[in-house]
Amino acid sequence: MEKRALGATGLDVTTLGFGAMHLNDDRVSEDYAGRLLNEVLDAGINLIDTARGYGLSEERIGRHLAHRRSEYVLSTKVGYGIPGFADWTYDCIVAGVEAALGRMRCDVLDIVHLHSCPLHVLEQGDVVRALEDCQRAGKLRVAAYSGDNAELRWAVDCGRFGSVQTSVSICDQANLVQHVPTATERGVGVIAKRPLAGAVWRFAQRPPEFAEGQYWDRLHAMAIDPQGHDWNALALRFAAFSPGVASAIVGTNKLEKLQRNLEIIAQGPLEPATQQTIRDTFAQHGQRWESLI
Repeated sequence: MEKRALGATGLDVTTLGFGAMHLNDDRVSEDYAGRLLNEVLDAGINLIDTARGYGLSEERIGRHLAHRRSEYVLSTKVGYGIPGFADWTYDCIVAGVEAALGRMRCDVLDIVHLHSCPLHVLEQGDVVRALEDCQRAGKLRVAAYSGDNAELRWAVDCGRFGSVQTSVSICDQANLVQHVPTATERGVGVIAKRPLAGAVWRFAQRPPEFAEGQYWDRLHAMAIDPQGHDWNALALRFAAFSPGVASAIVGTNKLEKLQRNLEIIAQGPLEPATQQTIRDTFAQHGQRWESLI
């Protein structure tokens, strides 16, 4: 699988990354979780993304992949949920990095994101300084931010993050238009999250969840003609091959879905006219559609 430079970080990541959120499910056995994670690496994917908030995910990555640590770029997210520390404080960030190292049984984390950190906390500065101090101490390689909209703009503009993770999909292009080009110009790597937009095309009626409901509304307002493409393939190829995107992360706990995502990526970019039509269609509505967090 193709690898791309993650901005100026010195890391190369595969076009398709693996989102490990769905491993936080005790209905998934340990044996199956281990098989899935090893299949990810065997298939050539080298970016695995998780977070403190994904429960069992970090522990399972450590349990099943620690022996293959040199084969993948490990990305996680911090900022909250550490017993004894207030969320979004300097000490919580440092403790979160230490906890992630322990849970994933490694000496260094490749990418650590502040996970949807509020703008006023970013501006105050302590959480960014905490990541930088952990980086100087050799506990992480790339200080990063995961989020959207005004917070993403601040993260791109401040010059203190090596990469960002942000929403990019056919239903969610605001960051792709407004912030990804600037990130690219400044050498900030970009990882696309939620590239399938909750696969809202599978619903006959508007789903009740906030983000999925909003995406459903947008998809129907845009009235995109898939032109014979499978919707999942259309969406994933759009996001993964959008200018400036180094990798698109897709989560699953099913081997058959992993295989299908690999097959989709192997098809390569959409036809340029199709890619541009999707962007033009979104732009017709874009002034009133921010990214959904």
